[in-house]
Amino acid sequence: MTRKSGRPSQLDEVSKAIIEQLQQDGRRSYAAIGKVVGLSEAAVRQRVQRLIESGVMQVVAVTDPLELGFARQAMVGIRVTGALEPVADRLADLDEVDYVVVTAGSYDLLVEVVCESDEHLLELISDRIRAIDGVASTETFMYLRLRKQTYSWGVR
Repeated sequence: MTRKSGRPSQLDEVSKAIIEQLQQDGRRSYAAIGKVVGLSEAAVRQRVQRLIESGVMQVVAVTDPLELGFARQAMVGIRVTGALEPVADRLADLDEVDYVVVTAGSYDLLVEVVCESDEHLLELISDRIRAIDGVASTETFMYLRLRKQTYSWGVR
């Protein structure tokens, strides 16, 4: 999900309640959500559409990469020379990359990758990531076990 702006969206309490309902169950019907938040099914549908179009939220199926045949997940810390944004954009274009953030600290960018094998990971890092103009160095943190992953941090 790409953020549309750097500013947080101002949401009313009803929109927040709709988001919380969808975080609990992304397949919950608009009619069921409407009963909880006090709106009609049509009004909930319109609000959800606006939230999606504005980039505030997505409704997606979250999968387990291991169950889909992707044996290797890793976080790659990247140091960049020059402008960060062009490098971040090039990384975001790679199919194996599912997360790109500009950071402060030891690394300029953190990139999460999902690969089919160690060989695939090696090819991705050595031949494609390190070949991007501006990439000075990388450090790879391979995931051994996922202990927690959540998308239900709520809304403020």
